[in-house]
Amino acid sequence: MNDIDLLGHALRTFADIDEEAFALSVPYWQKKHYKKGEFYNEYKNVCKHLGFILDGIFRTYYVNDQTGEEKNIFFFSKHQVVVSYKSFINQSPCNYYTESMVDSTILYINITHLQELYQQSHQWERFGRLVGERAFNLAMNRMEDFLFQTPEQRYLDLIEQHPDLYNAIPLYHISSYLGIQGPSLSRIRKRLSGR
Repeated sequence: MNDIDLLGHALRTFADIDEEAFALSVPYWQKKHYKKGEFYNEYKNVCKHLGFILDGIFRTYYVNDQTGEEKNIFFFSKHQVVVSYKSFINQSPCNYYTESMVDSTILYINITHLQELYQQSHQWERFGRLVGERAFNLAMNRMEDFLFQTPEQRYLDLIEQHPDLYNAIPLYHISSYLGIQGPSLSRIRKRLSGR
């Protein structure tokens, strides 16, 4: 299955976009490779693209102004959408960085082309709504996880959502995402391996 076919299958599964509607978008998708450490979108830049990850891992993070410490907010991995959603929708400067954590490849579409597709097809309008709902749920789940879950539960959810993450990135990035220190993550991992 080539990259466009893979994308078509993913969009059919996610938003029930049929072959005819998908064909409208094919000329708009472009492929891009990112080296480890390269930015998908930078702080204060406007996000103009929505990407589908063919391979790789991205993180969204912010930098604490006082300490200079980086705090991971989201991870995006293989066959997921990567986008700085608020910046993308509002076409406003982004409050975060989104960076490739390993060599990664995406197919991406520009917001102008996506808006053209919304005008041409109810299926694409539904895609836009579903992406918006997914982004909202991602943000709400992230907030509620810190309110209602233990770090161990957050760790298990992270590994379930991003199975490739565990062996691909340094553990301090996972600790940052979970809101804990490295020794606490080590204790969680040791406890889980003993089960």
